[in-house]
Amino acid sequence: MKEVSLDVAQTRPVLREFLRTKLPRDNWDVPGIPKAVTNLPPIGILGTGRMAKALGALLSPIGAVAGRCAESAANAAKFIDLHPDPHQAAAPRTVSLSQLPRHSRHILIAVSDDAIPEVAAALAAAGLSGAIVLHTSGAAGPEALDALRAADNSVGVLHPLQTVPSAERGVQTLRGATYAFAGDRSAAAWAQDLIAQLEGKPLAVDPRHWQHYHAAAVMACNYQVTLVDAALELMEIAAIGRAAALDALGPILRATIDNVLGSGPEKALTGPIRRGDVGTVRRHLAALDIAAPETRRLYSAAGLRTVAIAERAGLQENAARQLRQALGMQD
Repeated sequence: MKEVSLDVAQTRPVLREFLRTKLPRDNWDVPGIPKAVTNLPPIGILGTGRMAKALGALLSPIGAVAGRCAESAANAAKFIDLHPDPHQAAAPRTVSLSQLPRHSRHILIAVSDDAIPEVAAALAAAGLSGAIVLHTSGAAGPEALDALRAADNSVGVLHPLQTVPSAERGVQTLRGATYAFAGDRSAAAWAQDLIAQLEGKPLAVDPRHWQHYHAAAVMACNYQVTLVDAALELMEIAAIGRAAALDALGPILRATIDNVLGSGPEKALTGPIRRGDVGTVRRHLAALDIAAPETRRLYSAAGLRTVAIAERAGLQENAARQLRQALGMQD
């Protein structure tokens, strides 16, 4: 049989038209294709990075994509167009930031954290008013869009509680993820609509406590990496290579996460602090004298927090006091 080579870019419009006009609406609940939703407003995407691309690929209809660089915006629009959706009647336009208000009244800002206030001010200067705008950063709450709020827009934040190392990976992991949201009434309502389209789990956050929420997310995600890296350092001191150490630690890491998610910290906690074994803790600290200073401080800080968990799990007061003293806390 002769092999046939297909140009994806050429076949994409045909596939999109088939999905939009030929596929029965009753069958739109196939995996990866949301059920029909009527009167969906066109979404404007401001941003060209991995989050902008991934969300643009999963949401619809995307009316326009804007970025500081026209080439990057065109590449993002192309990535989005490679993921057809029944509601996406045409490929998204590539426009400048100043043109975006003419193409959409529902705008999703997915840019770097520090750039959010700047692009918000630019959109306001471009005349955006009476629109709904969300940003996707976890580092700031709705106040990052104050310039747009002052221009009579409804503003908020929609933050995926998920790691997105690449756009391709984001397309796989963002559907069904938990999404934190906060903001003005209309913005919060639209955020929940988008979460529903993403088949996600909504997590309403009081804007006054947004930084507490984000710090929690950082500790649960980023600092896991930090703890593993510190463990790898100590394994290397013990003459165990990083690759072998990662392979060895994998099962206990996965089991620990499963246990804490399934039973909670108190029931999942094991080890010397849970047992009140102050001798082992002291020997660890002595051995850590040759480790990086921040690794020793991390062991002590994490240990002090672990003592509090152990107390909730039933550790006796005297044992807890001795552990805190060994870890460097003064009475």
